[in-house]
Amino acid sequence: MSDLFSLSGRTAMVTGANTGLGQAMAAALAVAGADIVAVGRSVPDETEGLVCAAGRGFHFIEADLGNPGVCGDVIAAAKAAAAAPDILVNNAGIIRRNDALDFTEDDWDAVMDVNLKTCFFLTQAAAREMLGRPATRGGAGKVINIASMLSFQGGVRVASYAASKSGVAGLTRLLANEWAAKGINVNAIAPGYFSTNNTEALRADETRNRSILERIPAGRWGEPSDLGGAAVFLASRASDYVHGAILPVDGGWLAR
Repeated sequence: MSDLFSLSGRTAMVTGANTGLGQAMAAALAVAGADIVAVGRSVPDETEGLVCAAGRGFHFIEADLGNPGVCGDVIAAAKAAAAAPDILVNNAGIIRRNDALDFTEDDWDAVMDVNLKTCFFLTQAAAREMLGRPATRGGAGKVINIASMLSFQGGVRVASYAASKSGVAGLTRLLANEWAAKGINVNAIAPGYFSTNNTEALRADETRNRSILERIPAGRWGEPSDLGGAAVFLASRASDYVHGAILPVDGGWLAR
């Protein structure tokens, strides 16, 4: 059974791996045996330390993921470094908050570019590379998108974020339909309320924090490490017959 979850000999590309959820998933994938390629604007030194402590290789590719035009270059750089991904984790994301009546076009475009447009075009570039080489064990590759509770719900004051994460859910299903027979698994994780930089304002608001906790059956905010098992499962051979799934990791939020 342990072999089903082993990522030995695999390379995982994780976007937005500096902190929080991305860092935790990169660390978990490394513990399971994968080498890590981190993509972002600055070197994630702490993440590199966690990966190296697990005895795995680490490579950093500098890229502004707010510019979807870099996606092909990112995959080319990974390939040139002998680190072409077998696993892609589209974790990078941003959020902008404002009432819908006051939401600006700049805030709309910034969020959609990172959360949805780059997600698609980086996945497209990675899939072309995956399908262009002999299939490794478990198929040609694994793609893990990071969706959200707002892939299922509307939320408030986050118009572009809700739209982008609904788009990620639809994109996950579409790509699964097109690529399942080609040996690429495309699935998503939908995190609930986690203790990260993105939720700092919510946790600092005593009333809002209390109302959130009252709805979570587990009775606590998620910790980034809570995503590790889901990421390893969807990256491993254990999920070979899982396509187009959106796995909530939410402490039971959606069950309420």
